[in-house]
Amino acid sequence: MKHRVIEGRLAYTSKKPERMNEPRGFETFMFTRHSDGKVTMRAHCEIEEPDPTVMRDIIYSLDEHSQPMDLHVRLTVGDQFMGSGWLRFDGETIECESFGPTIGRLSQQVKAELPIDGFGTHPIVSDGYLLSTKSWTVGQKHKFNVYLPSPDHRGATPPMIAQVKIDAVFLGNEEVTVKAGTFQTRHFQFVDDGSAGMSSQHPPYDVWITDDEDAIFVQGGVGGYMMTWYELVEFRR
Repeated sequence: MKHRVIEGRLAYTSKKPERMNEPRGFETFMFTRHSDGKVTMRAHCEIEEPDPTVMRDIIYSLDEHSQPMDLHVRLTVGDQFMGSGWLRFDGETIECESFGPTIGRLSQQVKAELPIDGFGTHPIVSDGYLLSTKSWTVGQKHKFNVYLPSPDHRGATPPMIAQVKIDAVFLGNEEVTVKAGTFQTRHFQFVDDGSAGMSSQHPPYDVWITDDEDAIFVQGGVGGYMMTWYELVEFRR
């Protein structure tokens, strides 16, 4: 095979005092890095707490310039089908074809505000990979212009085109040890002052990714009302 495959699993745990370090879900992922520079990410996510539960399956492809090509998403909320959809970017326009019990059959086309930095897909590994598409110096802040199928913090609404502009800052390089091993990482923080376009202001979100071209999510956590933690527990290249 001419492509490389990277696979792993993230554990979701709680940092709420009454649920400290208790499991609250998981995520499995696979990156396929093709010889022509294109990348396809696959992820299966299950959020068990808080109710209602969320299950998400996505397939997301980027071209050799880290521009989004297409995104497939299927969503179950409270163990009930919420919706499925397909998004495509042709360099100028984003189109969405989706279906859900509350929205019926939906077709959308939106002229994109350029340049765009990617599709927001909601899996944790995708958050980390998005950060790798920029060049950084310590302390530098970038505003990411992304289009996503749900502005909800958990992505728990039927697929429809939404635009979000969220800031991230590079805090520095750190060596991090998790269950999957010890990694040289870059530490970032997503910051939303309430104007990003999400359903509400998102609490500060710290992310550590591997300091290499693969940009694999190693660990991270969200403060505020969420009080969640994510950690790489299995990893294969």
